[in-house]
Amino acid sequence: MIQRYSRSEMSSVWTDQSRLRGWLEVELVVCEELAKKGDVPSMSAIRLRKKANDWIRKSGGPDPIEVAREETITRHDVLAFTGVVARHLGKDAKWIHYGLTSTDVVDTAQAIQIATAGKILLREMARLQAVLVLRAREFKDLPTIGRTHGVWAEPTSFGLKFLSWSQECDRNQERLLRALEGLRTGKLSGAVGVNGHFSPALESRILRRLGLKREKVSTQVLPRDRHAELFAAFAIIGGMLERVSIEARSLARSEVGEVREGFSQGQKGSSAMPHKRNPIGFENLSGVARLLRSYAQASFENIALWHERDISHSSVERVILPDAFTLLDYALDRICRLIENLEIDHGAVKYNLELAGEKSYSGHLLLALVRKGVPREEAYRWVQEVAFTISSGVQHRAPVPKGATHKGYFAEQAIQHSEIARHLSAREIGQLCSLEYQLRHVSDIFREVSSGERKSRKSKTKKA
Repeated sequence: MIQRYSRSEMSSVWTDQSRLRGWLEVELVVCEELAKKGDVPSMSAIRLRKKANDWIRKSGGPDPIEVAREETITRHDVLAFTGVVARHLGKDAKWIHYGLTSTDVVDTAQAIQIATAGKILLREMARLQAVLVLRAREFKDLPTIGRTHGVWAEPTSFGLKFLSWSQECDRNQERLLRALEGLRTGKLSGAVGVNGHFSPALESRILRRLGLKREKVSTQVLPRDRHAELFAAFAIIGGMLERVSIEARSLARSEVGEVREGFSQGQKGSSAMPHKRNPIGFENLSGVARLLRSYAQASFENIALWHERDISHSSVERVILPDAFTLLDYALDRICRLIENLEIDHGAVKYNLELAGEKSYSGHLLLALVRKGVPREEAYRWVQEVAFTISSGVQHRAPVPKGATHKGYFAEQAIQHSEIARHLSAREIGQLCSLEYQLRHVSDIFREVSSGERKSRKSKTKKA
């Protein structure tokens, strides 16, 4: 991933040296467990560990440049690695890679990398959810006009936007956790997966030391459906990021003007137009989502490999694994900061709500008439007649007729409609055309979500 979209903690997980140190750790643990079994001399395993620790402490361990230079000769990355290890660890290094095939080391070490990087993502997801819940509570009691198809619908709570996103974030945490758990899996079962050199029991014992489970039935590689599930989770998280971003971008449009991205001192919005203040952060995240979806597609192509293994997946994963983790880490940090600093223009929210007018309560009138015994189609036609007599002027921000107001005009017209007036009193119509009635259950929604969060926290604590 390019430096622009990289954060140091995540990037450090995916450096070449980190990858090679992971390979070395797998090799050392295998030697140590084989020594317990008597297949490797105990002193050799002890000396290998000591020399390796000294090597890592002094120079970081296997040098990617040295390994790359060796690979120009071997044309094989793992054999280049073992050759370099042999030079640095001495005669005991003959036990390195004992009974293993290359992918035993590569896939198992990669699983450890994924687990390490996954913890960072889970932490950032929890951070995002906390930010969303905080802002949801902040705007719980701010009424706003809801929109469906981009057109005024019914009033809603501005806080419900954030609360809905927080619930999606919670589901995505579960998806990510499930996918990461599926990839907390390694294999040391040899060239075609038949455990020709290590028993399944020994394989399990070695992998437990590495914090992994054993793939019960492998080929030369771990099945790639596990990886595909992870990238699918990334793509869905990207969809969440884009959902939030599209809403923020839509509300930031000049014609709407309800939100603005935070703007720092000295920031510029346009090279040509000094007045501009564009939602560039959310636009950036819409682009990030496209990349995350593309990585998922590539991972799906990796599932089907020839016979017990080919390496068509290898070149793909060298790119998409570090890129996807690094990009998503960047995106989660950025959206947290964007949501934290998002400015809500209360005046614009109120203005748009009033501009939409009371016709946005038309559904309440429809149902009230049905409850009074009016056939639904007939009731619909009456309410639509009232709404359409005023939609044209209000929709285009033109003034309503003299003596009327945006706020009361729909209700006034409904009261004057001869058919509606036969079934509903002015008092009933006034009550139905009110924010209090429309938003009367918002607090219930918030309470239900809060209750669910408490139960979820208790459940997670018990599992831990």
